[in-house]
Amino acid sequence: MATDRKNLLALFADVRVADVRDGMDTMLLHFKGSMTPDIRPLFRTRTHGIAKTVRYLPFKGRIPELTPDQYWEWSGTYYRDICPYPWVQTLQDGDFVVIDQSGVDAGLMGSENTLGCVRKGARGFVSSGGVRDTDEIILQQVPFWSKMVSQSMVQGRLQYDTMDVPVCVGGVTVHPGDVVVADGDGVIVVPAGIAEEVARQADGEHQRDKKARRAHYDALGKSADKTVA
Repeated sequence: MATDRKNLLALFADVRVADVRDGMDTMLLHFKGSMTPDIRPLFRTRTHGIAKTVRYLPFKGRIPELTPDQYWEWSGTYYRDICPYPWVQTLQDGDFVVIDQSGVDAGLMGSENTLGCVRKGARGFVSSGGVRDTDEIILQQVPFWSKMVSQSMVQGRLQYDTMDVPVCVGGVTVHPGDVVVADGDGVIVVPAGIAEEVARQADGEHQRDKKARRAHYDALGKSADKTVA
C-alpha cells in the first residue's frame, strides 16, 4: 500500500491544476472536482498530496465568565477537551490536509501548528474556514488555501467533530485517499479510483502545452525556464 501511495503521488508531481482539470474533463467530469473560486492560496505556490480529511463544527456551548488569568487556563482545557487535533498524530508523508471548518471565521491553523504538521509529512492545507498568522505562514512557505483569513483562535468558536470521513470543502466532497492538487488557479480533487487515468491525461496535455509554449519562447528569444523544459 505504501508503494501504491508513493507511485500515485509521483504521477501528479509535475501537472498543474489546469492540466488536472483537463484530465477530468476527458472523463466527462466537467463539473466535478474543482473547488469554488473563493478557496484561494495565501501565496503563489503549487503542491499536491493525498487527502487527509477532518471536520470541525461551530461551538455549541457558552463562554464562561472568566478573568484573564482564568481565561488562559480555560483555553488549555478547551484545546484538550473541546477542540483537539487528534488527526495530527496520524499524518503520513504526502498528506494534504482537507479541513471542513463549517465556514467558521476562526484560525484553527496558524504559523506554529502548520509547521508541526509539515514536520510530520503534510504537503499542504485547504480549509472551508479561516487561517491566521498568515504573514508567518507565507514567510515559512507553508502551502495553504482557505476561504478566508482570520484573526481569532478557536475558543468559543469551533469544536472538533471527526476525521477520515468524507467532507465538503469548496463545494467538493472529498474522500480520504483522494488526490488533491493545488496552485495559483485554486484546488482540484481527483477521486482515488480514477486518479491514474486522470494523471495520464493531465500529463499528456501538460507536455503538449510545454512544447507549444517552448516554440513561442524560442521565437521571442526568451530563455527557457522550468515550465517549458
